[in-house]
Amino acid sequence: MATSQTATGGNHTGNVEGEPDSRSRPSGVQSLDRAFALLEIMADAGGEISLSQLADSSGLPLPTIHRLIRTLVDNGYVRQLPSRRYALGPRLIGLGESASRMLGTWARPHLAQLVDELGETANLAMLDGDKVVYVAQVPSPHAMRMFTEVGRRVLPHSAAVGKALLAQLPENEALSTVRRTGMPAATDRTITTQQAFAAEMAHIRDQGFAIDDGEQEIGVRCVAVPVQGGPAMMAVSISGPEARVSWDFVDKAAPIVQRVALSLAGDLNNQS
Repeated sequence: MATSQTATGGNHTGNVEGEPDSRSRPSGVQSLDRAFALLEIMADAGGEISLSQLADSSGLPLPTIHRLIRTLVDNGYVRQLPSRRYALGPRLIGLGESASRMLGTWARPHLAQLVDELGETANLAMLDGDKVVYVAQVPSPHAMRMFTEVGRRVLPHSAAVGKALLAQLPENEALSTVRRTGMPAATDRTITTQQAFAAEMAHIRDQGFAIDDGEQEIGVRCVAVPVQGGPAMMAVSISGPEARVSWDFVDKAAPIVQRVALSLAGDLNNQS
């Protein structure tokens, strides 16, 4: 998690051209900052980018970018495409998987607290490209319970966690995401138009949580809250059968999930 914080800090273009606070840093540390910043820019661009786009976004001179990118390519963190553009490399996959496992370890006590208080399955999910990936889960003690495999990726428009995550983005970015993924109907309740989805995003921002009312799976209701202030875009959810997750349950559960999400954000920031 500390890597993400360093990379974000390295992406401020006001310092990279040699302002006093940049000059005061050892050259090796400054290069590391810049390399992380380039990786962040590539990720924000969808994982693939040209050198000129990196220069425009970072404010670094092309010779500096080329030197850093060659080092990242040599170490497997970036790869050069036949088009001569650059993409995130396969070595990052292992780092991401390890980070996800650690994230699940840190989140599990918070999810367990949700299960203790509400009795339903608790999940933690992240935005991974244009999809949502589940990174941790604590199951309900009930014999009939919801189960989502950790590592499963789903489209965001029909999942409460996906809607909670996209609602944190500017509307044009959220709508661009669902345009790229499409909005297939998983059930007859799934939102399938951009106009309806934009209205749903506004409603989520107003009330502070998202609902999946049988939109991904018939008979299942889910409440999700974004982990605001955390080191990455994440959402916590509680889900169960409609028979138990009534609307009265939703009213009770939403502030509890919000409280746990806030606590989780604080703990993750302390780990960073």
